[in-house]
Amino acid sequence: MWSVLAEAQREQHRRAEAQRRAAAAAQRENERARREAQRAAARGEREALKAYQQGRESDTARRTAELDEQVAELRGVLAAGLAGPGFSLAVPDRPAVPPFDPGPLGAPVPMPDQNWYLVPAPTGSQAYRPGARRQWEEQSAQARARFEYDWQAAWAAEQHRQRQLADYRAQYDAWAAERHRLLAEQASQAGQLAARLRAGEPAAVAEYFEAVIDWREDWPDGFPADGETSWDAPARRLVVRWELPPYEVVPSVGRYRYVRSDDREDEIARPVAQRKELYREVLAQCALRVLAEVFRADHDGLLASVALNGVVVATDPATGQEGERCLLAVEADRDAFAALALDRVAPLDCLVGALGGRVSARPEKAETVPEVPVSAAGTAAGAPSGADARAVAAAADSTGSTSFTDFTDFTDFTDGEGPDLFEMDPLEFEELVAELFRRRGLRTSTTARSGDEGVDVLAEDPDPITGGKIVIQAKRYRKTVPPSAVRDLESTMRRQGANRGILVTTAGFGPGSRKHAEGQPLTLVDGPMLLELLREQGLPGRLGPVLPTQRTSSARELTPGQNTVLPAEEVRVRFRAGGAAADLTLLLLDADGKVRRDEDFVFYHQPSAEDGAVTLRPEEHRASIRTGRLPDSVRRVAISINLETDGDGTCADLVDPRVELHCGDGHWLFRPPADPAVSAMLVAEVYRHPADGWKLRALGQGWSDGLAGLARDHGVDVA
Repeated sequence: MWSVLAEAQREQHRRAEAQRRAAAAAQRENERARREAQRAAARGEREALKAYQQGRESDTARRTAELDEQVAELRGVLAAGLAGPGFSLAVPDRPAVPPFDPGPLGAPVPMPDQNWYLVPAPTGSQAYRPGARRQWEEQSAQARARFEYDWQAAWAAEQHRQRQLADYRAQYDAWAAERHRLLAEQASQAGQLAARLRAGEPAAVAEYFEAVIDWREDWPDGFPADGETSWDAPARRLVVRWELPPYEVVPSVGRYRYVRSDDREDEIARPVAQRKELYREVLAQCALRVLAEVFRADHDGLLASVALNGVVVATDPATGQEGERCLLAVEADRDAFAALALDRVAPLDCLVGALGGRVSARPEKAETVPEVPVSAAGTAAGAPSGADARAVAAAADSTGSTSFTDFTDFTDFTDGEGPDLFEMDPLEFEELVAELFRRRGLRTSTTARSGDEGVDVLAEDPDPITGGKIVIQAKRYRKTVPPSAVRDLESTMRRQGANRGILVTTAGFGPGSRKHAEGQPLTLVDGPMLLELLREQGLPGRLGPVLPTQRTSSARELTPGQNTVLPAEEVRVRFRAGGAAADLTLLLLDADGKVRRDEDFVFYHQPSAEDGAVTLRPEEHRASIRTGRLPDSVRRVAISINLETDGDGTCADLVDPRVELHCGDGHWLFRPPADPAVSAMLVAEVYRHPADGWKLRALGQGWSDGLAGLARDHGVDVA
């Protein structure tokens, strides 16, 4: 009954949100039409045009503020749950039927003001010129026509609003009547459920706590807020299966920006790393909030512990079928949970560190974690059972590892030989890492594909003084490893009782990861270090395709500061590197070293400038500069590389980076320095020389704050 009541309330909330969004969209469309009328009337009128542009800027600021409010609501999921009332079977504590609130539908559509369309009459000597008078009459006639068109559009929008309002009111009246009926029915059943609880009836316990987790109606929009429970009476253990919100609840847009020069509105994407981290935090908050609701509602001390499996409905990559994927699992004892100060914890650290829970490292891809078992007497959490256990046992070799590829016959591989580690099967990569540490003197074994609790390789150092158990994780990343992976390794190490943890990756680590590992028994092995270790032990491996050397054999290698005269008008640029992902960008600069406008910034989403004088093929990391087609106001073209904005990698994470430049029969090569403090770098520039014409100069100047800092220092608006 309580879940039905809550679902009815949520359904009403969803309808209200849909009505609000529809009304807001209609209002925005009306405002757009009004702005268009203002813009047309403001042509040639500086003050009116200024007012129009300020209105557009205010609109984008308002929409950005709405995004900020949405993110703040996501960050406050746990706080909102703690601040709300606890569950009670008593009817007076239940929320009353809220009064009808039409929201934006209650505001009439503003009708156009004819004064907006007035065209100033010619004055002074212009008033006596027949041509000026005729032009004013034509403009006035056009303005009157626009006014009539906009008035009719606004009138139609108002009629549509009134119909929507009437429909919404009818829906509310039907919902309110049904809610009153449900409340009355609930009142008659509350006493019966309380009596069944006192009698210790197992079905009543499960029913009661299912009502506890379902009754709250103040979850953010897009959250399913739905779950089911099972009760293990002998163990006094409640198991909750809770549906988590999808990745899409975190907005992909970070802010909106109005560009005056083009009178357009741009969407600025939210950094991918920020979006992923926020989503993991939201998942942790959901789990802590549900646990808090359950323990708070246990007035009679029925519960000894609560287990929670958080799931989303997503596609299984193995079968292609849609189903539930477990992204989060935790079990909390009453005493341990009661000791937490939930209003002051960092949700993710609390769930993983304090409660020993598991959160998917990549929940945006629906990557799963082992579920907490329903029965306390069942298999230990995360261990394979039944057919899965037999399949693992059949695949395991005599050392207890699950072996797929034998690396023991590989010897003396030279630079660039062997398989591409990025494309290697995950289990083969784990076996390669296990063999590497085996050759370095450790006893190693790999784990099963599932149920490994975040452990890829288990190792033991036999040294009686410095040795012990080691947990090794092997990650085939193309982008910089997020700090969350390092935190997960630390938690896994402690859970396994190991005295050391090693994280091996094909990519690199940023400052956040390295800082977290400082002073901890954690070792971070990035892509370049991994290649070095493999070569030391005669094992195969490379990062990315083999780069052809024939084309660069005749190139003249430049050092920072060196310059040369360009023999032709077209300069072709190519950037190559393994390891961390990086992009090529270009900036057209004036005599002051600044862009003249935002269109002078050539990057992935804006791959050309000056009618093709500068073009970029971002997927191929190639660019071309045609100096003969550049206007005189462009004094130089800066060429830069920058690491992905959704990570915290640096130029030290690049493997064998090189910038190749061709012009006529000239061929040059520049190797960007491996600076761990730099994530964006000006590698070269093509510039005008008063005597020699166009020249090329190698640079190597870096920015620690990435592409945003580089662009900002050259006049690009990145606010």
